[in-house]
Amino acid sequence: MPPLPGKLVLVVGPSGAGKDSLLRHAAESLAGTRHVVFPRRVITRPNGDATEAHDSMTAEDFRKAEARGHFALSWEAHGLHYGIPVTILNDLAAGRAVAVNVSRAVIAEAGIRFPNLAVLHVTAPVSVIAARLAGRGRESPEDIARRIEREPPHFEARFDTVTIVNDTTLERAGLAFTTALLRFVEVSHAAPV
Repeated sequence: MPPLPGKLVLVVGPSGAGKDSLLRHAAESLAGTRHVVFPRRVITRPNGDATEAHDSMTAEDFRKAEARGHFALSWEAHGLHYGIPVTILNDLAAGRAVAVNVSRAVIAEAGIRFPNLAVLHVTAPVSVIAARLAGRGRESPEDIARRIEREPPHFEARFDTVTIVNDTTLERAGLAFTTALLRFVEVSHAAPV
């Protein structure tokens, strides 16, 4: 398959860095354009978590959907399965930028399948991340400590990467995030508004 004209933008970073908040902020800021889309992930976690908009699926249904090719990217992390719907191929074929929250572990695989790829790396100081993770109430203090101790990401030089430090207000980090995201959009190849 030849490279698709749209740009796949992988939003990565440690849990608690604020990736979902920044994606929501960017989606609201760019609601008037069709140049950038923000597909929902499928996760084998029940809905109801206000911090993360996603579609839920049982592990069994996820495996069936994965076997049928319903995901453009899928991975397992922290005992859960995650998938990005295959419908992003339509948006990429139309020249749109597709921004998705993914695990750092899938960057290399995504780069092989989607050579027109960029990375938005969201991070924050350890104290901020720890407080955000504790505030979610999903993990024990021990689980939070293990997440924080994970080795920082190393990105291959071949990927265009921008790092956003999300340690102030959502508005300030959101502006930096949206500006970086728009940098990846090639309007000459984008779908009409």
